[in-house]
Amino acid sequence: MTLREKQSLFVKLLWRLLRTAEHLDYEVTFGEAYRTKRQAEWNAEQGIGIANSVHCQRLAIDLNLFKHGRYLSATQDYAELGNVWKMQHELCRWGGDFAKPDGGHFSLWHGGRA
Repeated sequence: MTLREKQSLFVKLLWRLLRTAEHLDYEVTFGEAYRTKRQAEWNAEQGIGIANSVHCQRLAIDLNLFKHGRYLSATQDYAELGNVWKMQHELCRWGGDFAKPDGGHFSLWHGGRA
């Protein structure tokens, strides 16, 4: 699958996830989606990301989740949507499963990383 095809798939799957979130009475805002190579390198230097982030290929997004107006920040708050995300496609990865959990991170596997 080409990068463009993966980017298109990512958008389609994200749209489905956002619709599911709406049906589950979550409110969602976007955190970070696209990240430049320099931003990714800086994040890695600060210990808050990796230098070769799939955000740079437009294959990841960080979402902010709310329920009844309350911001949900714990990784487990995102588990329901994380499970929905992972069930959509074999390439879907959820940050809650990472060694350093990142509940709001939703991505597609690409180049050996998510």
